[in-house]
Amino acid sequence: MKYTSKKPKVLLVPYPAQGHVTPMLMLAAVFHRRGFLPIFLTPSYIHRHISSQISSSDEILFVSMSDGLDDNMPRDFFTVEAVMETTMPIYLRQVLSEHNSKESSDSSGSVVCMVVDLLASSAIEVGKEFGVTVVGFWPAMLATYKLISTIPEMVQSNLISSDTGCPEEGSKRCVPSQPLLSTEELPWLIGTPSARKGRFKFWKRTMARAKSVQCLLVNSFPEELLPLQKPTPKSSAASVFLVGPLTQHSNPAKTPTFWEEDDGCVKWLEKQRPNSVIYISFGSWVSPINESKVRSLAMALLGLKNPFIWVLKNNWRDGLPIGFQQKSQSYGRLVSWAPQIEILKHKAVGCYLTHCGWNSIMEAIQCGKRLLCFPVAGDQFLNCGYVVKVWRIGVRLNGFGEKEVEEGMKKVMEDGEMKGRLMKLHERIMGEEANYRVNSNFTAFINEINLSTKVAHSIL
Repeated sequence: MKYTSKKPKVLLVPYPAQGHVTPMLMLAAVFHRRGFLPIFLTPSYIHRHISSQISSSDEILFVSMSDGLDDNMPRDFFTVEAVMETTMPIYLRQVLSEHNSKESSDSSGSVVCMVVDLLASSAIEVGKEFGVTVVGFWPAMLATYKLISTIPEMVQSNLISSDTGCPEEGSKRCVPSQPLLSTEELPWLIGTPSARKGRFKFWKRTMARAKSVQCLLVNSFPEELLPLQKPTPKSSAASVFLVGPLTQHSNPAKTPTFWEEDDGCVKWLEKQRPNSVIYISFGSWVSPINESKVRSLAMALLGLKNPFIWVLKNNWRDGLPIGFQQKSQSYGRLVSWAPQIEILKHKAVGCYLTHCGWNSIMEAIQCGKRLLCFPVAGDQFLNCGYVVKVWRIGVRLNGFGEKEVEEGMKKVMEDGEMKGRLMKLHERIMGEEANYRVNSNFTAFINEINLSTKVAHSIL
């Protein structure tokens, strides 16, 4: 697609995972409505998945880059990290050189701002090289950012090791800066000891680089921290602007996905009773639950015979009991990927069993669904703490025994007070007043980085 109109360009650099690309695309749509030309840099394998799902009228310029990996090669955390530290900066320099050349600037405008997902923090260094204003983007809760920002304080207090980030011996207790979390639930404590150490190093480097961004855009709502308000940590960006949840306030069309969705789910829901179905999905990034937990949940579903839709990729199904699909076909659907928003909006769905990814929680609130929570890793434990203990719109499961799943379902589906709290939270996050605050925050952000003279404002 060619652009001949002279618009100020905003270069967006997402971290290459579904839960990061999705909100960044929504942010790109907001920039477009504000009069900017968004340039979206993605690895070619992601671009191939999403390009056919986005019409040319979306007015986003996509630039793909090779990550040097075969399409069939697993893209685990450390493989992606290596690509983002080595290959991505090379392509990013090429993009900035091309779009900020005198010829390009004269004909179609120059890049006036870079928006970088903080997990792609090497892009911050490249932006500084070119003298471009760099803005950080945090796709999750501000509370999680604040938590990770306190790594130096946790080390100083002997809560965690300065080398590995693991809890010091005998220090399993609540994190002072975030009382909803224990030291065994910190975001980098994933996988083997070596993996945990590597992730801890990643976060220390990320937060060090984040200190140099001019400001931070956060995909969360302005009142997120009211129940547990804490001052913004010294290590954070100069200014923080909460402009989410973008799934609501960007007014997106159908969100592109990396995988083919099973649209038959929605037709199947039409045949189910209102509020009878449990929707189950544990996200897309890593295998969320091991084989024994897959088997345990499957056995619980067989025992309960409650209608369900379970999103489980083919390569995560090793724990399923033999004949599970045949035995449950009269009341359940097992799919590899699903149109989540359409399912959550459906009147037949009574609750959502989730890993507590931030996007999933916001979508559940947007659609008015109560939550059964089974956090697995990363920021999910903190997200779960807010769902269960602060907002009180869900119940945490500690396992998948039939009785525990049944009691959890009964609690969330029948608790009238929980339903009332969910409705109030929905209005607080998604209502007209919330939309006004988000709109005001985005305007304040544009003024903060002196973009207001570059383009005429339009409505968010």
